Amino acid sequence: MANAAAATKSIIHVAGYSSCGFYRRAASVVASLSLLFPSKIQFVEHEFATRDEYREWLIHGTNFRNGVSQCTGNARADGHSSSPFCWLGSGSGRKVEEVTQFIGGCDDTLDWCRAFATPSSTSSVEEATMVPDGHSPDHSYDYDLVILGGGSGGLAASKEAASLGARVAVLDYVKPSPAGSKWGLGGTCVNVGCIPKKLMHNAALLSENSKVDAPHYGIGVSKQQEEEWMGMSQDREGGDHSWEVLKQNVQNHIRGLNFKYRVDLREKEVTYLNMLGSFVDAHTLETVDKKGNKGTITFSRCLIAVGGRPTPIACPGGELAITSDDIFSLDRDPGKVLCVGASYISLECAGFLRGIGKEVDVAVRSILLRGFDRECANLIGEHMMAEGIRFREEVVPTKMEKVGDKIKVTFSDNDTEEYDTVLGAIGRTGDTAKLGLDKVGIAPNPKNNKIAAKFEQTTTPNIYAIGDVMDGCPELTPVAIHAGRHLARRLFGGSTKPMDYRNVCTTVFTPLEYGTVGYSEDDALEEFGKENIEVYHKFFVPLEWSISPTRGEHQGFCKAIVDKHTNRVLGLHYLGPNAGEVMQGFGTAMKLGCTFEDIIETVGIHPTTAEEITTLSITKASGQDAAAAGC
Repeated sequence: MANAAAATKSIIHVAGYSSCGFYRRAASVVASLSLLFPSKIQFVEHEFATRDEYREWLIHGTNFRNGVSQCTGNARADGHSSSPFCWLGSGSGRKVEEVTQFIGGCDDTLDWCRAFATPSSTSSVEEATMVPDGHSPDHSYDYDLVILGGGSGGLAASKEAASLGARVAVLDYVKPSPAGSKWGLGGTCVNVGCIPKKLMHNAALLSENSKVDAPHYGIGVSKQQEEEWMGMSQDREGGDHSWEVLKQNVQNHIRGLNFKYRVDLREKEVTYLNMLGSFVDAHTLETVDKKGNKGTITFSRCLIAVGGRPTPIACPGGELAITSDDIFSLDRDPGKVLCVGASYISLECAGFLRGIGKEVDVAVRSILLRGFDRECANLIGEHMMAEGIRFREEVVPTKMEKVGDKIKVTFSDNDTEEYDTVLGAIGRTGDTAKLGLDKVGIAPNPKNNKIAAKFEQTTTPNIYAIGDVMDGCPELTPVAIHAGRHLARRLFGGSTKPMDYRNVCTTVFTPLEYGTVGYSEDDALEEFGKENIEVYHKFFVPLEWSISPTRGEHQGFCKAIVDKHTNRVLGLHYLGPNAGEVMQGFGTAMKLGCTFEDIIETVGIHPTTAEEITTLSITKASGQDAAAAGC
């Protein structure tokens, strides 16, 4: 919220003649603000063809300025004769009686816009307007809140609600994947998502470090090698890798987390029920335990936090493929792998499998990393190809069949190939099919089985949804955690603060890591127009890569997308080592509405790759070489 922002939409009028540069400047800035804050600002433009026509309206004939001066009591208006003439109004016409405030000329209008875009500690906070759900403290139900799903969001919400005095139960029962994989409490992230993915990504980084970095730092180099190399160090051949050791250690770590979550629920006095739940009505769930025993529980409020499951490959033999639900606990070496899909899950799995020495193909139907910045996605693809990953472009599997111990895959271009493992990662579907949503009047999106919600409240007021199961919600663990806590505080703590889904940082853990927050360049161009944004970019070689010949062939990259008129940063993107650590701090700056000047005025920590963002200076529009020079 901003200093000058009113509780209702501000209708800003900018009048001037078309050839006046000051008029065009003021109009452009207000137009940009109206795009950034469509619920707060409406832009009305009054353009005159010539200076004489403008002055006839403003001073002589209509004498609009005199009317504004009398209407608002602002004597400045009657003395204003230049272009533009700007005011706030209650309507969209050039009517004196609708003028509510005289702003002034170009400089005055830019000052007004700066004040609007400047965060204020005294400004009001947006409130979540909830539909009354009928809850009362003296209800007769078993629980104040029942949560379906023991993932990150559900657990966070349960503990927060319990801390506020609510009687809470969590139902969590993992249905085995089609390949038979199952796991414990904690949801996707802990068991078959972020945690095992990051550990296996780290295994790939360590493997690569040992081959292409360590020898050039003298690590593990014998005296004989030193003499044979004659001062020219060489990469090391890849050593053996034990899938069993990696898999077992990852699973041991996960089982430890599963146990901690159960203990944590007990300490927070949250009832944990290892059962499946489905709706009987808007206050009753039928429960089924692992032995098939059925029961019922009642609730005043229910939170759906069941997340999603991988979408299966729809072709003959598709059941032969595994998914991310299976790869981290696979009881055999994956061998030669086909990853189907170009999602971040597919590319992350392809990356760590290649990093530990597996032969990997990726089947790509259209583009890499849909929804992410196109330039960054393409740079990731180029890096992965240089790492030895083969991309089969513009194809999908049309048939899979078992041939001995292999899976023979036929592609849509009629080519065939045999693999030890096929991993499907073509998307995720909300895990709502067996919840009985029809019994409570909730209709999920037929395309993805996800649930529509406003402020996490569904069309049935006492039933809520958070996390990956909520339609349109970023599929990120911290988003679900924050949303769950905010919702619990609104339901039981008197809060009105909503979850803010804007400017959420994320990192894709591909071999070349990608951290991002805010708009992609493509989305910014579409929403604001090419003439209204500036893109600053830079290629660089991280210092830690600089003495490795193989690493030196690769580059990092960063860019900032900036609003030309307000100088506000709309998006930041970074490709390079430790992308998540780099981007986290910039995410805070973005939440606070930082400008590009704020970024470049920040003194960087030297020598780091994060520093590269603070030294951006080359614009794409300039056509200059974006390669970084020395320090």
